[in-house]
Amino acid sequence: MSKLTIDRRRLLLAGAGAAGLSAIGARPSFAQQAVRMRMYWWGGKDRADRTIATNNAYKAKYPNTTIDGETLGWGDYWPRMATQAAGRNLPDVIQMDYRYIFEYARRGALLATDQYLGKGLNIADFGGPATDCGRVDGKLYGINLGMNSSAVLYSKDAFAQAGIKPPTHETSWKEFAQIAAELTKAAKKDGFYGTADGGGVEPSFEGWLRMRGKDLYTPDEKLGFTADDATEWFAMWDEMRKSKACVPADVAALDKLTPESSMLILGKSAVAFAHSNQLVAYQALTPQKLAMTMYPNVGPGSKLGHYLKPSMFWSIAATTKNPEEAIRIVNFFVAEAEGAKPIAAERGVPASAAMRKAITPELDDLGKAMVDYISFVSDKVGALPPPPPKGAGEIQFVLKRVNEEVGFGKTKVTDSGKVLVTEAASILARG
Repeated sequence: MSKLTIDRRRLLLAGAGAAGLSAIGARPSFAQQAVRMRMYWWGGKDRADRTIATNNAYKAKYPNTTIDGETLGWGDYWPRMATQAAGRNLPDVIQMDYRYIFEYARRGALLATDQYLGKGLNIADFGGPATDCGRVDGKLYGINLGMNSSAVLYSKDAFAQAGIKPPTHETSWKEFAQIAAELTKAAKKDGFYGTADGGGVEPSFEGWLRMRGKDLYTPDEKLGFTADDATEWFAMWDEMRKSKACVPADVAALDKLTPESSMLILGKSAVAFAHSNQLVAYQALTPQKLAMTMYPNVGPGSKLGHYLKPSMFWSIAATTKNPEEAIRIVNFFVAEAEGAKPIAAERGVPASAAMRKAITPELDDLGKAMVDYISFVSDKVGALPPPPPKGAGEIQFVLKRVNEEVGFGKTKVTDSGKVLVTEAASILARG
């Protein structure tokens, strides 16, 4: 793959180049064999910089190990990973998401790490839930990199300049639409709108469903919602487009589900829909002062839409030739202060109580905001939903596409829910 710049959502860092992952450290001694490991993660430049810093710290501590790192944007990450898995050429250490871990573990692509617990992998202070969320069929395939939850990110500056109060955790979706439309009008800026289009954002749809007593998926890996549910969701966003509360379809199509391409960062809207651990990445890309709050609710007495989610995991490829070294690298990130401090809370609030204590004194205002947010929502969240079934990753892009088709007038609102459910059910049936 050719080397691309980070503003195109890709960055390739490998070998002993100037990127820094393997550019420092002493030559291996004759008594110790040099080890070269590969690491793969998704994310933006800030995550890459922090990961490089931790890998450099690892290199300083273990100079005979070289870590070659590769990072891509979310949309490009998974197709490449699928190709590597098919060719049995996965990197040793892989950043893994909750939606995909069951699929890759059951395909035999990941290494079960239970045998290393307390023997190189020292995560006892994670606690049961923060550990067990990385289990598949009882075996530990994912090591929690941090806890987060869905969030509405917004520009404090944009709301202040417009003289409008930003949404809060008590705001309903109806009120949110009104606030966004008022902001669009008050801002008086061509091409600027109150909110990004969240109709194709899966966590937004999921939260809305959960507040209505539904789920994206059932425990038996079926759809947890109906065509009528989806139609109502798409209709809500269609109304927001018509009222100019949210960006129009041609602008929304620029969003590739990365911080760099979000409407908030591109200066097209005052609001974006993300996860709490992404606040650092978003803020690094804009001079605007950002803040975050919970998603709007569907009205008084609605069920809980939010849940605490493992932001991501480190997983180890089943094909690694150096499992002990891979475990040592993962442990350095999640259970050793030297490794955890550069990462801070960028990948979520650390699951380890000791690491939270280690990083908190050095957190900046953004890091503290993320910790405070998790503390705030912790007593307002519902249970972690069932793991997404195989094919769920594909369905999230169908959701985005159908929402865009409604926005462009290619699909009628009245047909939109049926289109989504039909395609989603077909994907699930393929298994």
